[in-house]
Amino acid sequence: MSNGPLPSKRCLLSTLCQKQIGSKVRFLGCITGYSTHSAQLTLKHRYPKENGDVEALVDVKLLLETLGSEQTDTGQWVHVIGYLTFVNPAIPVAAVDSRNPSRGKTATRVGVQALMLWIARDLDLGVYEKSMLADASQNTMSLAPKNLVVR
Repeated sequence: MSNGPLPSKRCLLSTLCQKQIGSKVRFLGCITGYSTHSAQLTLKHRYPKENGDVEALVDVKLLLETLGSEQTDTGQWVHVIGYLTFVNPAIPVAAVDSRNPSRGKTATRVGVQALMLWIARDLDLGVYEKSMLADASQNTMSLAPKNLVVR
């Protein structure tokens, strides 16, 4: 039996709202904003599209001493390991960002306390997304009864 920290669960940002608060997660997201006042990054990765808009509000206060400006640049893709702190149900996008012209859409917000954050260098987003879907389908198949065929 190990007394070390629990491992993180790799998942898509769009599935964070399906996890339990307190879960340790690892995910990839694109920085859409950074507040120096609250030390909070806003990340998005709308994949798969049918999962809807999920926005991760990542608290980076624990990382401020080592966080570089490149790790807070809008448009930068970053990996995050942290604990899920809250999930807010879908709210109108206009309430999230008044500059966004998409009316009638909703976004779910999730909070994450970051333990680690690093830049996703040499990222092939398509390959990453396919591997995450393949992992998800393998997990679904491994949970299925042995005599059930999953298609």
